[in-house]
Amino acid sequence: MHVRVTSLTPALAALVLVAAAGCSSAEPAGDASAAPSAAVSSSAPSPSPSASAAGDLAVADTSLGKILVDSQGLTVYYFTKDEADSGKSVCSGDCLVAWPAVEASSDTPSGEGVTAKLGTITRDDGSKQVTVNGLPVYLFQKDKAPGDVTGQGVGKVWYVVAPDGKMITTAAGS
Repeated sequence: MHVRVTSLTPALAALVLVAAAGCSSAEPAGDASAAPSAAVSSSAPSPSPSASAAGDLAVADTSLGKILVDSQGLTVYYFTKDEADSGKSVCSGDCLVAWPAVEASSDTPSGEGVTAKLGTITRDDGSKQVTVNGLPVYLFQKDKAPGDVTGQGVGKVWYVVAPDGKMITTAAGS
């Protein structure tokens, strides 16, 4: 049994790296799996996020300032390879494993304190994904607790979203 656990650990690590690298194929491999900045919160981890259960967003105060979070308080990110108002997301497959879509509970998501324009797109699988100023938004599977911003700057293509919809590009803790 011990041998199986030992051999599974490298396989699991490789899967995580492949998922992260698959999200930023235009970047050099080292950038795609670069270690993100430290998390804001050290709370006990909650279950790994899957696609957000509700499309409602809120505003939270973190080391990056005020940012958008989902209904569970998890940080919302832009993927710079998505194109505003294109009506689609370019994150699919392994990318969606590492960066789950923020799913919309309705065609008109709401967000207390959010001044950006909220909307939705229909993904290839028929699900609705929340958009902020026309760009699809995502969670990061390594963010375990409200306030975590471990996805900030990953691969130089994933960035936290401000309440006005602007992309926050400063490093966490700066």
